[in-house]
Parts: sequence; structure tokens; C-alpha cells
Amino acid sequence: MADEWSREPVWAQWRRPGPTAAQRRHDVWLALAALAGAAAVTVLVNSMGAMVFDDVVSMPEQLAWGAALTLPLVARRRFPVAVLLVVGALLIAAQARQVGDNLVPSVALFLAMFSAGAWGQDRTRARWARVAVIVAMFAWLGFGLVRFLVRPAPSFEGAAGPLDPVIASVLYGIGFNLLFFLSSYFFGDMAWESARRQAELEHRAEQLRRSQEQNTRGAIVAERVRIARDLHDVVAHHVSVMGVQAGAARRVLDRDLDLAREALRTVEDTARTAIGELRGLLGVLRADQEEVRDKEGETSSPGLDQLSELAELARSAGLDVEHGVYGDPRPVPEGVALSVYRIVQESLTNVVKHADARKADVRVRFLENSLEVEVADDGRGSKGTSVGRAGFGLVGMRERVAVHGGELEAGPRRDAGYRVRARFPA
Repeated sequence: MADEWSREPVWAQWRRPGPTAAQRRHDVWLALAALAGAAAVTVLVNSMGAMVFDDVVSMPEQLAWGAALTLPLVARRRFPVAVLLVVGALLIAAQARQVGDNLVPSVALFLAMFSAGAWGQDRTRARWARVAVIVAMFAWLGFGLVRFLVRPAPSFEGAAGPLDPVIASVLYGIGFNLLFFLSSYFFGDMAWESARRQAELEHRAEQLRRSQEQNTRGAIVAERVRIARDLHDVVAHHVSVMGVQAGAARRVLDRDLDLAREALRTVEDTARTAIGELRGLLGVLRADQEEVRDKEGETSSPGLDQLSELAELARSAGLDVEHGVYGDPRPVPEGVALSVYRIVQESLTNVVKHADARKADVRVRFLENSLEVEVADDGRGSKGTSVGRAGFGLVGMRERVAVHGGELEAGPRRDAGYRVRARFPA
């Protein structure tokens, strides 16, 4: 498998990890259980006299053969191919030695062949090792059948089937061994394939978890950027207007009380508006979108209809603002409308604070395939604007436009002043 989760492993070349400590302990218990079974079956077979061969070795030697055939299973998952070859060779040797029992040795060989298919790291080696053992076993079976056929045929008392008893015995031996070896081969491969698929599923699950974490982190960062952008738009604009009006009130306080009173009233209204927008923003952060909808089903976010209010607020700061809408107005998505509002708000804020301008134009154009908003002034251009210095205002504008797949142009005008133009696709 790949060392890094970000790289996709080649699953056709997957290698099964070695057994865990718990699996190795299970193998020890399995080998001990097989050893106990071999001893018990040997005692029972000898007690019944139901020997596989006519002349068998002594019981202690039979027990020793049983131990030799079962104890290698301790390492069946760590060294599966070696265990298979050892158990296969010992089984042939035990049968040549004419051990009394053949049941437990056959079970040990089945487990060894299954383990080679399920745990063999080198799939080619595991495959050919199993094939070699199967060929050797059938060669040994063929040798036994030939020896059985050349000897005088035993008496098959009670035989009543349609086949000759000798032929039936040969077919039974071949069929049983085919089923035995093919099933151990098949189930071993199936266990290995199951482990590979499980590893692949775990890999996919880990990839999904990491992707979800990355998406969550991205969403958190995007939300922080959005919050910072909205706070900047709300606070910077209103505080700028309040600063201009407060300065005007200070300058005319001793000469024109009515004008000073009007300027302070504008400061008061602007502060209330800023507080209202901040509360609305905090409400959106604290609640789901459905919870911040009003009774008419509309959200409280500002949009195109509030652009005239921005223009009026800028006029109160001493800026001559012309606001015009061109083309056939049509409904636009709420997010686009909010972005247009914030772009105009930020642009007018920069004009009031930095441009030293007398006049500004706010134009909204409903084009055939796009919505365009433009804010231009007759001030000092890039030298006097925060947008020209690529501050947070320009960054926020670009982010807002990019979210909707639009374009932003910002720069000095040819004659004088500065222009911000944003275009949103329809």
C-alpha cells in the first residue's frame, strides 16, 4: 500500500500485512487444539482397531507424527508457504510410514493450504506452491491407486451398486481429493480477496474522512473570511461617514449650530444603522438561515433597493453622488444583490475617506447576459484610494465577485479619479 493516504495504492499489487499479535496467539491455540485432536483420534483409532493400513507403527510413533503434522500450524500466517510445504511433505511421509489415522493430518493440510492462499505475500509464489503440493498429492494418490490395483482385489461384501467396486473406489478417492484440494485453494483465495477489499474500504473511508476534514477546514476559513469581509464593509463605511460628519460638526459648532446639529444627527443615524447591520450579521452567525427570515419570507440582507440609501448617506458626508439604474431591472439572486451592495458601499467609503473627490457616479446596468455595477469618482485616483493600494477593501471585492464567477476591474480613470467596475454573469 502507499505510504501516504493522498496517493492511490495499486490494489492489484496489494500485499497483506502480517498477522497481529492476537492472530499469532490464535494460531498457537489452533495448533494446540489440532495436536490434542490428533492425540485423541490416534487413541480412539488404535482402541477400535480401525486402521487405515494393515501394518501400522507403534502408538508413540503415531503420536509423534501427529505432533509433527500439527505443530507447524503455529506459524501458518507468518510463514504460510513454508508451513504448507512442510505439512505436505510430512503427510506423504506419514502415509508412507503407515500411520494409523489420516483424519487430523488431512485437516492440518487443509489449513496449511488455506493459509498459503489467504496470507501468502508473494501471490505467484503462493499459487505455485499450492499447485506443486496438489500435484505431489495426486501423484502420491496415483501411486497408491496403482498399488491398490495390482494387489488382489479385496472382498467388497454388501456391494450392490451398478459400478464395479474397484472402479467405484478409485473414482471416490479421486473425487474426494479433488473436492478437498480445490475447496482449500478456492477458500484461501477468497479470504485473501476479502482482506484486500476490506483494506480498500478502510482506505476509502480514511480518504473520505480526511476529505471531510479538509472541506470542514476550508469552510471554516471561508466563513472567517466572509465574516471579516462583512465586518469590514459594515464598520468601515459607517465609521468613515461618522468621522466626516463629526469633523464637520466640530468645525462649524461655534458658527452654525443648525449645521452642527444636522451633522451630529447624521452621526447618530449612521451609528444606529451600523449597530443594526452588526446585529443582523451576528444574528446570521448565531442562527440558521431559515431562522433569520422575516415574516414575508425575505432575508434582511441589504440589496439593490438599498443603493439609494448608500448614495444619500454619502451625500450627507459632502459628496455629490449620482445614482442611476440602466436597462430592464430583473430579480437577481440574494447573494449577488448583497455583493453589489457591499461593493458600492466599500467604493463610496474609499471615495469619502481617501479620494478627496467632489462627485461620484453609481451606475447599475442590467445587461443581456450580466449585471454590472460601476462606481467612479473625480478624485485623486490611485494615490488617494485604499483600493488603489490593494487593501482589504479590494481583496473583499475580488472575493465577493469571484464567488459568483464574475469579473472585477479597479484602477485610475484616464482623465482623473478612480473607477471600480464589477460584472456578474446573469
